[in-house]
Amino acid sequence: MQKDNQAKVLPPIRDKALAYLARRDHTQHELTRKLLHAGYAEEEIKTALDELSQRGWLSSQRFAENYITQKQAKFGNQKLAYELLHKGVEESVVQQALAEAKETELERTREVWRKKFGTLPANQIEKARQIRFLQSRGFSSAIIRYIVDGTTEDGSHCSQGEAKRNPGTTGV
Repeated sequence: MQKDNQAKVLPPIRDKALAYLARRDHTQHELTRKLLHAGYAEEEIKTALDELSQRGWLSSQRFAENYITQKQAKFGNQKLAYELLHKGVEESVVQQALAEAKETELERTREVWRKKFGTLPANQIEKARQIRFLQSRGFSSAIIRYIVDGTTEDGSHCSQGEAKRNPGTTGV
């Protein structure tokens, strides 16, 4: 008799979860929080989300990949990893999803820096400002220093004047 009662309750939970998933991918943690807030019981939520996971409709891997694809143009790997972990994605899934993004972090950092600043810092105050901005976006310290120091692709440094006259020579 309890199974009949549970069968009657499960479809609304599943429908509600599917409605959330139809809008965008969610982590199991996010859906649990939303369904608890909607008034569903924790045990029923777990059962419904397990079913959705088994059917492939709820996937932490897919969520992480989509999240990275959407946000990687503005943010570095450190911030992306922090946000994904905060949303309840397992660390192993985060590392796997970020593996491809690591290869493009230099180019992404360079593009964010170019859009915001475009020229090498004229003094230490401006340099610190640029570094803080890029750090707040979650880019790695090594890549930030490489870009803000004005290192060219061949490893040499160019002067501020050269960077302003010919931005293509800065490698940034």
